[in-house]
Amino acid sequence: MAGSNQEYFQSALYQIPERDPVIPGGTPQWTNAPGVSYKDRPVPSVPQPVGFHPTDEQLFMHNAAYGELLPNPDFLKHHFFHEGRLTEAQALYIIHQATSLLTREPNLVNVESPVTICGDIHGQYYDLMKLLEIGGNFSDNAYLFLGDYVDRGNFGIECLIYLYALKLQYPKHITLLRGNHECRHLTEYFTFKRECLHKYSPAVYEACIASFCALPVSALVDNRFFCVHGGLSPELVTLEDVRRLDRFQEPGSSGLLCDLLWSDPVVNFGYEHEHSQQGPPLPPGTTFEHNGVRGCSYFFTYEAACKFLERNNLLGIVRGHEAQDAGYLMYRKTPTKKFPSVITVFSAPNYLDVYHNRGAVIKYANKNITIRQYNSSSHPYWLPNFMDGFTWSLPFVGAKITEMLLAILATCSPEELEDTEVSIEGGDEANRAVTDLALPPSEVAARRQAIKNKILAVGKMQRVFQLLREEAENASELAAVAGEESIAGLGHVGSDLLTAQGTQMRHYIRNFADARRSDLLNERLPIFQPTDSVTDFPVIPAPSMRRRGSSDLDGVSMEELIRRALEEPDEDGLQGGTVERIAERVAIGRKVTGKPMPLKRFETA
Repeated sequence: MAGSNQEYFQSALYQIPERDPVIPGGTPQWTNAPGVSYKDRPVPSVPQPVGFHPTDEQLFMHNAAYGELLPNPDFLKHHFFHEGRLTEAQALYIIHQATSLLTREPNLVNVESPVTICGDIHGQYYDLMKLLEIGGNFSDNAYLFLGDYVDRGNFGIECLIYLYALKLQYPKHITLLRGNHECRHLTEYFTFKRECLHKYSPAVYEACIASFCALPVSALVDNRFFCVHGGLSPELVTLEDVRRLDRFQEPGSSGLLCDLLWSDPVVNFGYEHEHSQQGPPLPPGTTFEHNGVRGCSYFFTYEAACKFLERNNLLGIVRGHEAQDAGYLMYRKTPTKKFPSVITVFSAPNYLDVYHNRGAVIKYANKNITIRQYNSSSHPYWLPNFMDGFTWSLPFVGAKITEMLLAILATCSPEELEDTEVSIEGGDEANRAVTDLALPPSEVAARRQAIKNKILAVGKMQRVFQLLREEAENASELAAVAGEESIAGLGHVGSDLLTAQGTQMRHYIRNFADARRSDLLNERLPIFQPTDSVTDFPVIPAPSMRRRGSSDLDGVSMEELIRRALEEPDEDGLQGGTVERIAERVAIGRKVTGKPMPLKRFETA
C-alpha cells in the first residue's frame, strides 16, 4: 500500500511540469519553450493600467493670465482612460480650485448657443469620452451638463475630476449643474463614497461634497430654455425664485432645492386627465401631486409646465434625471408656440450595463435642435463595491473550509449517528473502535451527541458561507427585490422585479423596460442611517452596491439571514453555544470510526 501511494505521488509530481494551461486569448504557462516571457501580460489584448502618479509638471500648466496652475485636460483624459490616478494632493487641488470657481457662479447661469446639452453621466467615464467626441470642440461649442456625474457607475471620481479640469480650463464654455446624486445622502447610500475611499481618501470625498454644494442648480439657454436636473416646483413661480435660493446646502426632502433636483413629469404627461393604464385621470386643474416613485418632491403636470413657460416667456424645459430608451424623450407641445414643453435627455448609454439604452445629447445652434445618439463604449471591469479578488473569494474559500470540517467531523455515517444504542458485536473497524473506548453506553451516547452537535454547528457555518458565496456570485448593480411591492403612481409591481443572479441576469433583463421596472426602487430617496465609520461596509455587497440592508431573499436582508443561521437553536435548546464549544471538544480527540464523507464540488458559472 505504501509503495502504491509513493508511485501515485510521483506520478502527480511528474505531471505538474507537463501541464500546459492556457488563459483564453493569452500565452501558454509553465513552458520551457524558447522566447516565452514570464513578464508579459497573460492576455496581451487587455491594456495594462497606468501604474504611476503623474508629476505636477505633467499634470498642470501655468496660466500666465491669472498666474496659477491649471490641470491639463488632455493629459488627464488619457491618464484616466488607462485607469491612472492622481495623488491626493493633486486631486484636492483640482477640486478646491473648481469649488472656488463654481461658488462665484449664480444659481441660474445664462448660457449662449451654440451649446451641447448633456444629461446624466453616472460614473460612466468611457461613455463621457464618447459624448465629448460627438459634442464637438470647445473652440466653437459650449457644454451644459445637467448633473448626476457620480454614483452607480465605477468611474465617478474620474468623471468629476475631469469635468472640473475642463471647467477650470474653459470656464465660459462649460456649465456644470447639480443633480440629485450630488449630495452626501445619496453618495453614501450608493457607490461614490466607497469609490473615493478606495481610490483616494476621506479628505477627497469631503472635498467633493463641498464642491457639490457650490454647483449651480439651473441654466437659461438664450433666454428661451429653462434647464434643470429634475423639474418644476410649486414654489417656483418666476425665475427670480431660483435666483433668491440658497443653494449652498445639503438638499432636504422638500422645498424648492429638492424639487429642482428630484421632480418628474407626471405619468402620461400631456394626457394626465384621461384614463390610462397608469391609473385614473387627474382632476382638472391639477398642477402638482406627490411623487410616490421618488419618495419625495412632486410630479408636475402638462398644465403646470405650460403655465410656467408662459409666465416666464420661455420656449421649453430641458431636464435629465430619468433614463430613456432612446436617450431622450420629447413631451407634448405647448398650445401657443407648438414646441415640446419638456425634453428629457439621458447621456449614460447601456445604463448600469443592463439597460440596453442609447445615450443622447442635444445640440442647439442657430435656433435649431439636433439630437445626437450614441451607443455605449467598453470599459474595464470592477468587482462590486470595488472589492479586490481576495475579499470577493473569501465566501468561496469559507464554503470549502466548512466542507472540509464536515468531512473531518462526519466520520460516522448518518445511520450510526442516529443509532442510540451501542453495538459491540461484529468485527468491523468502527465497532472495534467503540469497544476500545471501554466506556458505558450512556457516555458513548453522549459522545455521539457531541459529534452530532459539532456537525450541526459546522453546518451552520456552511450555510452562512453559502449565503455569502451566492451573494458574491449574484451581485449586480440593480436591487434584488423579492415579494410583492406597490409603488404609488405606478400601481402594482410584482415579484418579477430583479432577482437576476449571476449569469441569469441577462435572461431576466431582455430590454430597457425590464431593467427600468427592476430598478424602480433605486430611484427613490433612500431612507437609511449612515454611520461615521469609514470601514462600516459589509464584506459582501448588497446587489444594489449599497452599504447595507437591501432586501435580498424573501424580503430579508443578508445580514438578517446570517444572524438567523447562527442563532438557530441546537437540539438541546441552546443558541449559539455549540460553535464556542467545538474547539474544546475537538481537542479532546477520538479514534476514527469510519471513512470520511467525500467532499462535494461546487462550480461557479
